[in-house]
Amino acid sequence: MEKHTSDHEVVNMHEEMRRAFSLLSGKWKLEIMWLLNQRIYRFGELRKAIPGITQHMLTAQLRELEEDGLVSRTIFAEVPPRVDYEMTDKARGLGPTMEALAAWWTKYGSTVPVKRSVGSGRRRKV
Repeated sequence: MEKHTSDHEVVNMHEEMRRAFSLLSGKWKLEIMWLLNQRIYRFGELRKAIPGITQHMLTAQLRELEEDGLVSRTIFAEVPPRVDYEMTDKARGLGPTMEALAAWWTKYGSTVPVKRSVGSGRRRKV
């Protein structure tokens, strides 16, 4: 990658992209962000929408996304408490990237071998 200069600072774009990738790295973050790009979700709804994710892992991934400013959490003073999760404006800036990924998948997804189960690492011939 190139190094871009702005006045006195030199930016290593490879390092900057590594930082960007780390925001969405992890087994579940992209799926969480994809869902939140569609609408606001409650915790239980997210858990049901993502087969195989544990409560602990969903909590951890949502906390990281919130710390990075990509997800906001709203707690309502109700009994039982209601918590809504939604994308922040910063995360909505990823919308064109998600649209591009969807378009890529529409074009090439049928050529990708189907995995037996998420996370198994084993592939089945199509």
